[in-house]
Amino acid sequence: MEPQAPRRRVTIIDVARHAQVSTTAVSKVLRNAYGASPEMRAKVRRAIDELGYRPHAGARALRGQTYTIGVMLPDIRNPFFPDILDGITQALENTEYQVLLGPGCNGEEAEARVTEAMIDRGMDGLILVAPVSSRIHLERLASAVPTVVVGRHGSSSLYDTVVNDDVEGATLVVGHLAGLGHHRIAHIEHHETDPTRLAEMPNARRADGYRQAMRAHGLAEFIDVASTSYTQEGGRLGAKELLNRPRRPTAVFAGADVVAMGVLEAVAEAGLSVPEDISVAGYDNTTIAAFGPVSLTSVDQAGHAIGGNAARLVQERITDRHKTSVQVSLAPALVPRRTTAHAPEQAADTESRQGGQPID
Repeated sequence: MEPQAPRRRVTIIDVARHAQVSTTAVSKVLRNAYGASPEMRAKVRRAIDELGYRPHAGARALRGQTYTIGVMLPDIRNPFFPDILDGITQALENTEYQVLLGPGCNGEEAEARVTEAMIDRGMDGLILVAPVSSRIHLERLASAVPTVVVGRHGSSSLYDTVVNDDVEGATLVVGHLAGLGHHRIAHIEHHETDPTRLAEMPNARRADGYRQAMRAHGLAEFIDVASTSYTQEGGRLGAKELLNRPRRPTAVFAGADVVAMGVLEAVAEAGLSVPEDISVAGYDNTTIAAFGPVSLTSVDQAGHAIGGNAARLVQERITDRHKTSVQVSLAPALVPRRTTAHAPEQAADTESRQGGQPID
């Protein structure tokens, strides 16, 4: 049996002949340009559907646009990032833009390879989620292609940003736990040393917010931070470190839901119960947090809205490269669930008798 010859690609000329219009008319419809009547648009769209025409990305790039948006995600295993991606794709749903993903792998070199590959392939815009690259590198990218940065609190005249109020989110968690009678509230942060990232990254802002809130509640002496990583294993290691303290915390604020999963694992390994022995709170309000058997108290930072705003801003910057840069800041909300409860009575009573002082 002879192999079938590959099917010839349908061209704009084929569409024009099928619709009985000029190739210029087809081009106007494809570009959504002025000058095509509703009737002509309907004829061309019908011909496109009947022939199965697909615009050639390379040819479109030669004309100045590929209608692709590159999205860089730092860690595809973090369950929060799909919420942002959903917001992006939904916002672009009724446009000609398609989203192409690249993993940044939480490293400057990996981010550079991914973002430069996106630029080399002519993508019309970039959305970078929690990039760890330097400000210089981000501005270099933004000079080459319209760029929106998600999750970096620093601003630039060259790119737009979308952030959540991470200090307020941490304040909500500490306030919730303190209101339940907890004094020994510990925090697991993502270890960071770079000065710029310490000022701009959400993990650093959450750690700052935790410390500020502990002081505001008169709990400065109980500040206790384990520095690991925003991963499940990082949460497990951080919790093991905290559980081995001479004075074990009665509550743990994990900087992300994925970290909180590791905390729950470590608490179970230690033969303790949540929330009877230790309350646990996370950050991101992911689908895992809402899953009934987990029921994790968490901060909702509106990942879907973050993605939607990023998609809107990148389209606006594609249209006007010289527009004034914008920073969108979204307000967080606490979602209490079953992993947080009143502090164990023995710990609360002992601290009360000793005026809130820690005990051995």
